[in-house]
Amino acid sequence: MPNKFSGFSNEAAIQTKMENAWVNTCGAWENCNQETIQSFLNQCLDNNIDPQYCMSWVEQHMDQIPNWKDVSEVSLGWINQHTSTGSAISVKEQDLS
Repeated sequence: MPNKFSGFSNEAAIQTKMENAWVNTCGAWENCNQETIQSFLNQCLDNNIDPQYCMSWVEQHMDQIPNWKDVSEVSLGWINQHTSTGSAISVKEQDLS
């Protein structure tokens, strides 16, 4: 019988990884800028966390982020460049040839 809490513990582990990436790149909401948001998204991708999920979490705090409009634009561009049709890319480019 599967553990009914296994989904919760997996989600908690993902949340912890994402928060650790945030601390490593931005440190605080007021330190989030166009450069640090890209570093954060790169770390999310490196940790196999959907960058769109990460940005949804960041957007919940947009009122605490200075220059949110520019940060949001940069993050949208990053997501469009690093994801395909709204999903995280799982096939490396060299695998496509």
